Amino acid sequence: MTTTYAPVDAGRLAADLVTLETGRTTAMRTDAAEADRVERAAAGLGRPALVLRARLARAVVMLREGETVAAGRLTHQVYAEAVELGDDYVLARCHRTLSMFFRQVGDAATALAHAVQCMSHTADDAPAAIRSRHLMCLAVMLDETGSPEEARRAFDEALALATADHDGELALHLMNNMAYTAYERGDLSAAEEITERMREITRSAGLALNATCLDTMARVAMLGGRPAEVADILAPLLTEETSRDLIDVGYALEEALLTAAEARRALGQEAGAQRLLDRLFRLCAEHGLAGLQARAREQQALLYAATGHYREAFEEYRRFHDESRELTNAQQDARSRAMQAVYQAEEARRATDAFRELAHRDALTGLHNRRHADQELPAALATAAADGTPLSIALIDLDHFKRVNDTLSHEAGDGVLRLFAAVLTTAVPPDAVVARIGGEEFVVLLPRTDGAAAERACEHIRATVAGQDWAPVTGGLPVTCSIGVTTVTGRGATPATALASADRHLYSAKRAGRDRVCAGPVNAAAESRR
Repeated sequence: MTTTYAPVDAGRLAADLVTLETGRTTAMRTDAAEADRVERAAAGLGRPALVLRARLARAVVMLREGETVAAGRLTHQVYAEAVELGDDYVLARCHRTLSMFFRQVGDAATALAHAVQCMSHTADDAPAAIRSRHLMCLAVMLDETGSPEEARRAFDEALALATADHDGELALHLMNNMAYTAYERGDLSAAEEITERMREITRSAGLALNATCLDTMARVAMLGGRPAEVADILAPLLTEETSRDLIDVGYALEEALLTAAEARRALGQEAGAQRLLDRLFRLCAEHGLAGLQARAREQQALLYAATGHYREAFEEYRRFHDESRELTNAQQDARSRAMQAVYQAEEARRATDAFRELAHRDALTGLHNRRHADQELPAALATAAADGTPLSIALIDLDHFKRVNDTLSHEAGDGVLRLFAAVLTTAVPPDAVVARIGGEEFVVLLPRTDGAAAERACEHIRATVAGQDWAPVTGGLPVTCSIGVTTVTGRGATPATALASADRHLYSAKRAGRDRVCAGPVNAAAESRR
């Protein structure tokens, strides 16, 4: 768009805003420039609603480019003005943008609430291109918060609007979202039915399937046990001269490479899979795609295992685990920083403790995470030394946890971890500090607890876990834990020596047959030599 606006052409400004709001311009840089131009022109005309819509269009560009903090701050400023203005259309756009912001910072519940508010302010006679996109926002959040049926109804309504409006690109975008959510649920028949409709739309409307759509189709083929189809599906993306016209989002090519590598491995084409992974690792390093790089490491580990390189597979899986943990911690930090930077008002300052807590919580189990344990242990040691009271530290490891993932599924493994966390929370003393510090590893700090009391407390934990009914989660596969507990008295122990002592006792418990507690005091001098 290179439009020069007439001095008083408010109708033209509104039309160009709809073009921005429906994402029909050619590039994010173009969108940002046009949003700035429309805002200046609308301000000159004294049209506050158009000014606010232009600012929201710029906020959406910021979100798409990863400028989460700036986008959130701008959107909240616009929302405050929109409430005073009382314009339903602007309020609907505010709530949609806020939904996008909260989804990006990992607060799905608040994102859903804003998606619902977006629809409550969207008039029945709103342009089909706008109403259908608002419905899509609601559908995505309903699906992500565990309401697939309601999500499907919202998707269907949005698709009907797009089809009636003869908007093939939007219909394709909607169906891609529908297909991918069906794929994530493992609903193969629904996913295949939707991807076939996507092919029909491209044929009838003369559209090209972009990279995201192609990758979704390839993922569905993998779900259906047809890896041989993946190479044909992704062929337009897998040459070094991939057409940039097909790349609809910045990391779409990398996602496709990961899918293709998995398919090649499934077909026994290890050399081809390795070439794709090598290319993917280069792109991840160039573009700073830490999340994709971690997932690529998992595929590399599986590929090493498939070719009999078990030591390399173990090392690569260890890197995958470490990078995934670091990425999760970094994401939690980024979310907390984003929230704190956006909210500068007194209400936000009162919520600071909640933001800090978010960064110290494990997303899966709801327990505190390793960062919290690393912060609490030195403080607990200092308090114990100052007060002359004992401090006991227990390391807990679920026995044979890999068997749950391998025999059942990773979803079942997640269920075991969540239930174990709930059981552990009820079994520990009221003043204990509990944290998940690794995959199936947990730490419990027991202040003012001597060795005998700590051993009794840990035996209670062990027995409670062993006596729990795990059948609803594991189908009868038993779940037990091993515990190493150590006690610090006096001064001289450091966090490292205390944890090393507890870890040594944990190893003894496992070596002695698992499902037991091994305990002993910290010998700071001995542990420091290990």
